Amino acid sequence: MFRPLATSALVLALATGAAQAETLRYAHFMSATSWQNQTIFEDWATAVEEAAGTDLDVQIYPSQTLGKAVAGYDNAVMGIADIAWTVPGYTAGRFPLSQIVELPGLFDTGAVGSCAFQMLYDSGALDAEYADTHVLFVHTHDAGHLHTGSKPVNDLDDMKGLKLRRPTQVVGNLLEELGAEPVGMPAPNTYEALQRGAIDGYMLPWESVESFRLDELTEYHTVFGFYALAFVTTMNKAKYEGLSPEAKAAVDANSGMVWAVTAGRGYDEAGAKVLEGLRETSTVIELSPEERAKWDAAAESARAAYIAELDGMGLPGTETYAAVQGYVTECQAQLN
Repeated sequence: MFRPLATSALVLALATGAAQAETLRYAHFMSATSWQNQTIFEDWATAVEEAAGTDLDVQIYPSQTLGKAVAGYDNAVMGIADIAWTVPGYTAGRFPLSQIVELPGLFDTGAVGSCAFQMLYDSGALDAEYADTHVLFVHTHDAGHLHTGSKPVNDLDDMKGLKLRRPTQVVGNLLEELGAEPVGMPAPNTYEALQRGAIDGYMLPWESVESFRLDELTEYHTVFGFYALAFVTTMNKAKYEGLSPEAKAAVDANSGMVWAVTAGRGYDEAGAKVLEGLRETSTVIELSPEERAKWDAAAESARAAYIAELDGMGLPGTETYAAVQGYVTECQAQLN
């Protein structure tokens, strides 16, 4: 479940009085068997360890073993975890500019969304939101869709009154525009809530239907690309500042755009495989052009309302949204 705590070389070094390697505890809420655990977390740890030599030992803690998903960011702030991968929007209202990337219609793939989100972070526009940690990289998943257990959703009338899991308040606002009743919860809680009948369905990207075993409980999948969730991998500030020069250089070399796009592209690739399987085992619903236009209108209303809310708070909502649109255009040209 966890990475080895020491190599034989390190044991030998300790026996001869050499300095002990610095340890970084990297926490996330995906399972140890998930593709994320390998592609985003284990591969990152290996790259950093190789760059640092014997100066650094990264230990991976999956499945919320170092704290619940909703507390991920604060766990990094307080040093419960040295590094945390989490969803900023799990704390409502705390990362308002970051959550602009969750608005529908901005991009089609996780790779492009992640590139644009990282460019937004690199611009300095989000510095105030993450001032209490040291951000390593940010990213998004690919578009999230609607999945229901026993009721197919073919049109907006079918949405009325449905209790649907939403990941963040921004997505919840969209669901309200569509006529549903949003229920906030982190992704790992979705299976139990659906099984108990506390919700009728949920909002997640394709790969998460399989990652959280929700295909066991879900018959219908409505394609609409409602949103793309924002993620951050961030580090306790004091822990980062206290690293040796060699370890800090290794972490710095493995921060930023490369890992942002790696994570986003991982969602794209995993999602395509899951969607292919779902088309064979369950019902995937494509909206008619006329119906999609109605959903797009509702999405536009939610989008405009969120940006206006930010502007009303004295935040640069309109300016930041325009910047993200520009970054998306740049990223599409670079990655496609």
